[in-house]
Amino acid sequence: MNRHSSFRRYAAIRGRARRLVFGVAAIVAMVLGMAGFGAAAAAADTVIDTIGVGNGARGVAVTPDGSHAYVTNTGDGTVDVIDTVGNTVATTVTVGNSPSGVAVTPDGAHAYITNTGDGTVDVIETATNTVVGAPIPVGNSPNAVAVTPDGAFAYITNFLGGTVSVIETVGNTVATTVNVGNNPTGVAVTPDGSHAYVTNNVDGTVDVIETATNTVVGAPIPVGIFPQGVAITPDGAFAYVANNGGPGTVDVIETAGNTVIDTVTVGNGPTGVAVTPDGSRVYVTDNGGGTVSVIETAGNTVIDTVTVGTNPEGVAVTPDGSHVYVTNFVDGTVSVIAIEKCLGSLCIDFGSLTGSGSGAGSAFS
Repeated sequence: MNRHSSFRRYAAIRGRARRLVFGVAAIVAMVLGMAGFGAAAAAADTVIDTIGVGNGARGVAVTPDGSHAYVTNTGDGTVDVIDTVGNTVATTVTVGNSPSGVAVTPDGAHAYITNTGDGTVDVIETATNTVVGAPIPVGNSPNAVAVTPDGAFAYITNFLGGTVSVIETVGNTVATTVNVGNNPTGVAVTPDGSHAYVTNNVDGTVDVIETATNTVVGAPIPVGIFPQGVAITPDGAFAYVANNGGPGTVDVIETAGNTVIDTVTVGNGPTGVAVTPDGSRVYVTDNGGGTVSVIETAGNTVIDTVTVGTNPEGVAVTPDGSHVYVTNFVDGTVSVIAIEKCLGSLCIDFGSLTGSGSGAGSAFS
């Protein structure tokens, strides 16, 4: 046998053995991390991308498949559609005057847009990214929108009307109008579709609408100063309310009794709220501080504060829980945050694995 060929064969075998050893070592390290041995090496939640959008970026919603994020641009009368794989604007849709809120239907087929200046709602067909049908007249100064889990109805808060318009999505007509408190701002529907929670900004209260009858049930729930955004945990047990005024707090409502059971201090001017799909974290935009506060729901404590753009407002978490999209109103940008994932003491920053996007092709997603 040729001496050189024998050496090359030996070197190849040795190289494969070394790679095998390193692979085993990596697995052992991961197992030890999961078991709580050793120190975690990953960073906290990190902004991995900033996307330029239109003027006065406000609302944001991610499609159920995580492929796109819809962003309302209040100053432009447009909606930017972000492709989350590359975090680029795929197209821009012209809508009504001063678009504010946005919600995507559970089947991902349509996006509902509130036009604050027109008192209307536009419906975008996501397959073609075109507005379908005539604008739907609602109340005075429509602000937020939430769609029921079955996709049958859209609930719209009318800020200057003191009402909530209920749109039947089959024909895109207003089925009924519900009287609530003064200056209703945010709205969220429970996962079972039975109730809608509405923040009344001037009153400092939350009204609860029973969707079966579209009537307000119980007394208004007192919360903090100027409540705005509201989000409900995936199990429907808690509603998180951002109080924009005062010291900057988030109230936690236990939905079983509709009482505030905890108050969490966050940054300056909390506005938007979003809960992760597993219910473990709540992301709150601190409009006056240019930050996002991260609340761990197990103890209702702030575990991280992420710096984003100027005057962040809207916030949405991707369906796989890997990324957060935040609109920055003054900058006309969207910040993309990669969520850190931890198993025991082993933590993985999804941004370091995928670079950007909503987790397409992500490890551990």
